[in-house]
Amino acid sequence: MLDHGVRSYVSDKLTSMGLDSDPYGTEPTVIFILAAIGVSLISYLIVHRVIVRTVNFAISKNKKSWGNSLTKHEVLEKMALLVPTLLLDLLVPPILTHHELLATLSDRLLGVTVLVMFIWMIFSLLDALHDIAEKKGVTRRMPVKSFVQLIKLFTFFVGIVVSVSILANESPIIFLSGLGVATGLVMLVFKDTILGFVAGIQLAANRMVSLNDWIEMNDYGANGSVEEVSLTTVKVRNFDNTVTMLPAYALVQNAFINWQGMSDSGGRRIIRSVNIDVNSIRFMADDEIEALKEIRILREFLFEKSREIKEFNDSFDDVPHVANLRKMTNIGVFRAYLTTYLRSHKDIHPYMLFMVRQLAPTSEGLPLQIYAFTNNTDWVFYEGVQADIFDHIYAVMPLFGLRPFQKFGGYDAGSIGTQNID
Repeated sequence: MLDHGVRSYVSDKLTSMGLDSDPYGTEPTVIFILAAIGVSLISYLIVHRVIVRTVNFAISKNKKSWGNSLTKHEVLEKMALLVPTLLLDLLVPPILTHHELLATLSDRLLGVTVLVMFIWMIFSLLDALHDIAEKKGVTRRMPVKSFVQLIKLFTFFVGIVVSVSILANESPIIFLSGLGVATGLVMLVFKDTILGFVAGIQLAANRMVSLNDWIEMNDYGANGSVEEVSLTTVKVRNFDNTVTMLPAYALVQNAFINWQGMSDSGGRRIIRSVNIDVNSIRFMADDEIEALKEIRILREFLFEKSREIKEFNDSFDDVPHVANLRKMTNIGVFRAYLTTYLRSHKDIHPYMLFMVRQLAPTSEGLPLQIYAFTNNTDWVFYEGVQADIFDHIYAVMPLFGLRPFQKFGGYDAGSIGTQNID
């Protein structure tokens, strides 16, 4: 409340100017309100033009990422707006003390305005912190945006309750206790939003999905990189550049593949088979083995295997039948060759599992499977390495007397017809 002497002084000055004014009349009150507005404007100019500009200039010279984020989201500018609003809240209601209705309205409205300005500043600060987290790489490991949205939602909720309590001049506890009545209706109407909200918290807390993770969820047509993780949705940029928006609760309730573990491991798996025509599998003759010894990576294996087989056969004193003696098979030598080939391949990860194995034979031949990991997880690189390996496999197979299995087709029928005519 303004001092009575100040009001009397202003009233006397107005009287000397020919205005009959009561110390608590309209004219002095208007003058004091204008003075309060003037003081608020001056404070804003001082804070904004001097302090904020000085700090922003220092930040621009310092080149710190956190400082640039504060400038980008105008956190200091919103703080500068908060100062005059606080001054008005402190000065105007006491000026209107003898105007009860106006004093009450101004006090409550200015109180709500201060609260709104404060929440606005908090939101800008949260956006700046999220921006800083992105630049520091924190969002790569943790969906910070979900936590920011959660804090914003909670702050907004608290702001609504406090604003209503200020306008009604009641304790916020009264309004909070009344919310229990509407809980059932809110849960019914906003079921999907609540599910997404809870799922978003689970995704963030358990780090199930992070920015730039490659996820695959066929039920929703999602297969690509995660661009955004919020409390209710996950935005996925598919490899065909389409965008899929997944509800957050779908990732919690349904199965999906996150390929990020593969990327982090440094190796990408090759698991592909070539079907061998079983009719081409046979024992190898000595001259064929001698010819294969010219293959550098196979030479050591053939020498060791030949010595081992010779020792066994020389010690065998029964009928020297081919079924009793040990002999190399072309598919066994071919499998040994591919194992050595993969071990020496510069693009195959040397410290991850690799093998060449036979799978159960089918009506399409005997599957010979390559199981290995490339030392680079880039998709284009991976596909190139895989194609090069199988190009080589198909090209080198005839050297071992093996044929790949291929179903009978139209070209084969034509070839047979041509041979019959000849």
